[in-house]
Amino acid sequence: MEIFPWHGFFVPMPGSKEEEVMLMMLPEEYLDSLRRLQRKVYVFGEPVDNVVDHPLIRPSINAVAKTYELAARPEYRELMTATSNLTGRPVNRFTHLHQSPEDLMKKVQMLRLLGQKTACCFQRCVGFDAFNAVDSVTKEMDDQLGTAYHRRFRAFLTQVQEKDLVVDGAMTDPKGDRSKKPSQQADPDLYLRVVARHRDGITVRGAKVHQTGALSSHEILVMPTAALGEGDRDYAVCFALPSDSPGIIYVYGRQASDTRKLEGGTLDVGNCRYGGHEALIIFDDVFVPWERVF
Repeated sequence: MEIFPWHGFFVPMPGSKEEEVMLMMLPEEYLDSLRRLQRKVYVFGEPVDNVVDHPLIRPSINAVAKTYELAARPEYRELMTATSNLTGRPVNRFTHLHQSPEDLMKKVQMLRLLGQKTACCFQRCVGFDAFNAVDSVTKEMDDQLGTAYHRRFRAFLTQVQEKDLVVDGAMTDPKGDRSKKPSQQADPDLYLRVVARHRDGITVRGAKVHQTGALSSHEILVMPTAALGEGDRDYAVCFALPSDSPGIIYVYGRQASDTRKLEGGTLDVGNCRYGGHEALIIFDDVFVPWERVF
């Protein structure tokens, strides 16, 4: 069995001996994994090196850490984990591909449980739904076109499951004039697009807006924001990259009551332990290797 050094607790495989286990991250290890990321992040116009302990951002990271904590607790393991159809091992349900109506019901029950525990957004839902959508679409594409997107995507998702990662599902573009197609915009970068193709990958430019939980994530999974025609082929791109890849910039998204958490408890700080955040993700001519293009 391959052991990942940042993983910390054992999950017995259903129907197997107790020693046949996979390791998943504990909440503290999740926080440490975020601290190791070298990301370019701006809050109030100023660069932030320590995202994990920033008072505005930490409550949202606490909410994601709760998904790791509950997965480690025996009483919640049936809801919070699932058996991967890719590896046959237990994985966090947020990284699972739905295999049955029961999986869908457990997903809803899991979300209700987390809502009861955090009273806020726990930031992993879009990435979770993106896995299942991209897996289905790439399979249909490969069957019709003879491409290799599905194989690439499943190789990526296997890594996500085995490393127990959080993935941000990035779909929404700035858009500009919404009555026009991406290629018709006055500024071609109002939708994320491919600006160069290379032997070993592509270069992309643009942005994704309103990205809930972006600073809580290890990976960014980018998808098109709308149905596209032949004239918009440069915008029809789906890929995944580590969240600290060169050229990726994060601008923390303000919300009306954000600064309550900086007021030292003298006023109503709302849900001071858990919360959510959004960020603008800028892709400043970012290189994506072919194996990460789906």
